[in-house]
This record gives sequence, C-alpha cells and structure tokens, in this order.
Amino acid sequence: MIDPLTLDQMRVLIAVVETGSFSGAARRLGRVQSAISQAVNTLEGVLGVTLFDRSGKTPALTDAGEAILKDARRLIEGARSLKARAESIAADIEPELTLAVDAFFPTRPLMASLKALNDEFPRMPVSVFTEGLGGSEQRLRDGVARLAIYPVIPIAARDLAAEFLTEVALIPVVAANHPLAALDGPIPREALEAHVQLVLTDRTALTQNLQAGIIGHHIWRFADLSTRLEFLLAGFGWCNMPAHMVIDDIEAGRLRRLTLAEADASLLRVPIHVVRERGREVGRAGRWLIEDLRKRLAGPACTAHRQELEEKLGASAEDEGGPRALVA
Repeated sequence: MIDPLTLDQMRVLIAVVETGSFSGAARRLGRVQSAISQAVNTLEGVLGVTLFDRSGKTPALTDAGEAILKDARRLIEGARSLKARAESIAADIEPELTLAVDAFFPTRPLMASLKALNDEFPRMPVSVFTEGLGGSEQRLRDGVARLAIYPVIPIAARDLAAEFLTEVALIPVVAANHPLAALDGPIPREALEAHVQLVLTDRTALTQNLQAGIIGHHIWRFADLSTRLEFLLAGFGWCNMPAHMVIDDIEAGRLRRLTLAEADASLLRVPIHVVRERGREVGRAGRWLIEDLRKRLAGPACTAHRQELEEKLGASAEDEGGPRALVA
C-alpha cells in the first residue's frame, strides 16, 4: 500500500503558512488554488487532525497545525540533506568522513584544515577521534575511521597504506622543581637512570619501536599524552614531549628543558603519516583535507610558527649550555 503522506503535502503546508493564504501558496508553487486546498484537506484527513482554522479571512494554524508544521519542516530539511548526500556520493565525495588523529599531531593546523573542509563541503558529516598511542590505528582497523594520522613504525603493516605528512620534534623536559632541573650542563645517562622516566605505552608494535628512547630504570607508563603532561608538571619524573605541547610551560618556568649528554638527534623527531586501509580508497573530501593539511604545514603560518618555536627552543638550549634541538 502506498503511503498517502507525501513530501509534497509538507511543502504545501509550509507554503500556506509562509505566504499567509491558500492563494499565496498557489502562486508560489505555480498551481491553482483548488489544488492547494485539496492537498491540505488530504493531509488533514491522513493525519486525522485539523491544521487550519478557516473561520477568519485568512487560514490560521491550530495548535495541532503548529506542532505538525515543525515536523514538516524537519522532514523537508531531511529530504534536502538526503538529496545533497546522494549528489555528493555521485560526485565521489564520501557520505561521511571519519578521522582518527594521534595526540602527537599539532592541533593548530588540524583545526584550520577542518574548518576549511566544512566550508568546502558544508553538508558532509565529519567525525574526529583524538587518540592516544595506538588508538588511531585501532580506529582504522576497526573500520570506525576512514583516515588516521599518527606515528608509523618504519616497517608498516602490509594492509595499510601510509603517506608521510610531517615530523614532530620531541625534547626532554622536567618540572622546574625536580632535582634534574638543578643540574648544569649536559646530563649523563647515570644521572637520568636514578630518576623516574615517564613513558608512553600501549600494546602495538609502535611502543616496541620506541624502546630506544627509554633510558631510566624506574619507568612509569602512560596511555595518553595529556595525563603524562599532568604528572610531568607535578614533578613525578622526566620525559620527551612534543615541543609544541610544552614550549609555553618552558617559557613560563613551569618546565625546564634538559640537555642530555648522550642525546641522539635522530630520536628527537617523530614522523607522522596519514594512513588508510589498502583497497579502501579515499574520496574527494578526504583527498582535499590531506592536501589542505600539507599546504598549511608547509605554508607561511606554520613555517613562522616553527621558526618561532625553534628560536624559543634554541634560546632555552643555549641558556643550559647545550646544542639546539631539531624542530620539525
């Protein structure tokens, strides 16, 4: 049985209300007035309620009509969204873009690109998951995310395709009131081993690959950067942190950058990739977002920010008598 309730009836109802009369709705919709009256009568019959009080010169909505009007407008808007989504899919635009981003990735360019993405594809739903170590890859493998941005181990899984996006600098830091902060000059391994090192960890191969950065014998493990930063600021130990996350705390005197005697500069750079499942191609919106991120990361704003960050880090290193850290 064909449902007698139609979107056209909803459009007629809205037109009558917005124009203030059946004749006005007829002119707007390009129909004769009798067709408008018939559509409204049919709608009232299907719903079993009176929508308009016709006792006056102009039709006035009843209480039931007021309630139905709101639902009618939602239905029409939903139909427009459905049509727009179908058109987007036909134009190689994802029906929805889901993105999982590791906390290592700086939020400034990400927010700017997502805002621009919304302006470019205003009707496309976007979901962003911010994850701790290993979480972004898990979202990808679970099928929850279509794209993921996170540090990838050198030998990536065969079922994943990874494209280099940027690098994030890591620097060793400690709370200003921690005993290590009072040491002058390059700090030898022996001095570090006596103190707690705060380490990120999870169950993925990425953690195993980062074992080279572990120096201390006393290890406290954390699943996310934010919690580790809180413990760091509270003076529980030292660790390597993304430079963009701690530069303000260094400048404010809450943290102090450490200069390590055995520091290997290559360990202070974490490559970040954009990753997808092989065989699951990225649509036009996803490709647009990746390209926009690349432009922003290489653009004047990010370049100036990196230079400012490098100068600040360089100044802190010179104050401690050590070399400047690499800054991505």
